[in-house]
Amino acid sequence: MSHPDPDIPDGQPPLGSRIKTFLLRQTDNPRRNLNWVISGAVLFFLGSGLVFYAEKQLPSSLAQELTALVGLACLSIGAILAACGYISLSFLRIYRFINDESDPKRSPPRH
Repeated sequence: MSHPDPDIPDGQPPLGSRIKTFLLRQTDNPRRNLNWVISGAVLFFLGSGLVFYAEKQLPSSLAQELTALVGLACLSIGAILAACGYISLSFLRIYRFINDESDPKRSPPRH
């Protein structure tokens, strides 16, 4: 028997359910999320340092521009990584408690 919607293959849950499962899985590992925040912060400040170094210490040249470009890339990736880790640590944890469909009599997990 095929699914009523031809875009959804048989045996595969709908997209909303898959997204919800993915988001809830992100909150299951707070150590990984904290590592993301710390790694992102280190990368962000490393990139900031490279941009500052290129601006203040290097003469105007192609090397200065390339150093600043590498610094900007590190800064951007670090900011995104830290933001994803922070969102996973805070907002997704709240999302998990709001959407908890388990037994209401069961006590919440201790971490």
